[in-house]
Amino acid sequence: MNAVTQLYQDVPAPGTRLQELQDWVGEVAALVRPDAIHWCDGSDDEYAALLAGMRSDGILLPLNQATHPGCWLHRSDPDDVARVEHLTFVCTRERDDAGPNNHWMPPDEAHAKIDALFEGCMRGRTMYVVPYCMGPVDSPLARCGVEITDSPYVVANMRIMTRMGEAALARIEREGRERAARGERGPAFVKGLHSLGELDPERRFIMHFPEQLSIKSYGSGYGGNALLGKKCHALRIASWQARQEGWLAEHMLIVGIENPRGETHYVAAAFPSACGKTNLAMLIPPEGYREAGWKVWTVGDDIAWMHPGDDGRLWAINPEAGFFGVAPGTSAKSNPNALATIARDTIFTNVAVTEDNQPWWEGLDDRVPALDWQGRPYDPANGPAAHPNARFTVSAKQCPAYSPRAEDPHGVPISAIVFGGRRASLVPLVFEARDWTHGVLIGAAMASETTAAAAGQVGVVRRDPMAMKPFCGYHFGDYFSHWLSFDKPGAKLPKVFHVNWFRKDADGRFVWPGFGENLRVLEWIIGRVEGTAGAVESAIGGMPREGDIHLEGIGLGIGAARALFAIDGPEWRAELADIGGYLDGYGERAPEALKVELRRIVDALARAPD
Repeated sequence: MNAVTQLYQDVPAPGTRLQELQDWVGEVAALVRPDAIHWCDGSDDEYAALLAGMRSDGILLPLNQATHPGCWLHRSDPDDVARVEHLTFVCTRERDDAGPNNHWMPPDEAHAKIDALFEGCMRGRTMYVVPYCMGPVDSPLARCGVEITDSPYVVANMRIMTRMGEAALARIEREGRERAARGERGPAFVKGLHSLGELDPERRFIMHFPEQLSIKSYGSGYGGNALLGKKCHALRIASWQARQEGWLAEHMLIVGIENPRGETHYVAAAFPSACGKTNLAMLIPPEGYREAGWKVWTVGDDIAWMHPGDDGRLWAINPEAGFFGVAPGTSAKSNPNALATIARDTIFTNVAVTEDNQPWWEGLDDRVPALDWQGRPYDPANGPAAHPNARFTVSAKQCPAYSPRAEDPHGVPISAIVFGGRRASLVPLVFEARDWTHGVLIGAAMASETTAAAAGQVGVVRRDPMAMKPFCGYHFGDYFSHWLSFDKPGAKLPKVFHVNWFRKDADGRFVWPGFGENLRVLEWIIGRVEGTAGAVESAIGGMPREGDIHLEGIGLGIGAARALFAIDGPEWRAELADIGGYLDGYGERAPEALKVELRRIVDALARAPD
């Protein structure tokens, strides 16, 4: 042990007696050489001090406190505004374990490459040690981690997005002691190391080491690259853990639908980023449904961890404690609950501001902003006023529809799983899988038009299985097999559906009104779960019959309604051929059961009239 390492390991760790954690913090400090080390306790006083410090340093700007009390604006570097998938790696010993769906690098090479960037990077900065819990702290379904970072913005966001601080540290210590008593080897928590570095796109990597339960991220302050509890831990690392332990870590919202009889069904739904997850999670029923007694409860808007229960059902928790939502498009029409949620105590990132210093983005209202997301006087020639991937970070407890069961340590039982994407044609409004294997194929074959949540071209249709393409921490073929493995004797699995809110007519207009009207589709889905709603079999799955979905009052003509459910035979044959080629791309690890199911659909479509 060199003198520098010894120096940092001798630094007192307030409240921690877990040697593994103390040693790791010392090793990291010796590498990054901070001026100070701060162990985060998650307290209100600590958060207030963080905000005050960032205001003083210009990292956060106060917004109009009369209209948006406790709200702040952060402007990120213009080259650091989204996830960077081409610089995100899964580093397993065997390349095939990462799969063709991930960028791969050998662990030793990856550590050497990124550690060279970390060398001395925190000189002149404070190193924050952030213990956190993904999920309710007392939940057996939750998992813990520690993020080390030099960004107070990241610390503040992690406080909102996770259960961060003393309670999480106490659980980490307890689990560490229990593991040691059982003689178990391996890390007791997920270790995440992050630094802003120079915010240089040429010196930026996000490395995942699932076999070591470790994450290293350098050169970015954007949420998906820097809030290591979010996509990095809760999906890429957790999906690896879930496969080993027999559960599912998924890119899914969780929403409770309460019918007029007071019965609540919980639905998990997977959509690619910026395709309406938050809107659906916070859905407000149409007026007629509200008057009839329908209610919607928000459990989570982005990630679901689903575990088989003793009763054979899948039980889910939202591992997050907040929302990191896309601001553009959020409005009183699309998501009034979101607007109410972010009216106070919210950190906004890369939004525009009005003349009186209120946050603004495209789709909010018809005001003209004063400054764009880079702080320049607004000029339409410079592009949108708010960045298309502008975000808000806010506690989930502020949501008016926040579910009373969101903190239930045992989770909520899932009645239905819904897959969906942004498709302008081809895919009908809703259809049902005939069984679990068909449902897994539907999820594996998902495709959607790309959005601004990831760097790159927008509007390109790409396969995004279970909305997990950027987030699955291992080979997709193994991932599909893991999904199939839940279909076993005694299992009471959710019914599986696919929806498409984004079908367009010949003039390029959306056919389905969406937003709160989506409850009409969820009503049919729940009816199918309960066995009270009808369906007719088609080649691609069960479809609502005419009249099964209540369309009164939304102004759809007969032609539009039928267009929502039209199945174009030639287009679907081309789609199925493309799906077959996609599955073949995963080689021998692609489950044969999915290929058999695909051939069944191809045969059924061949027998169906065009």
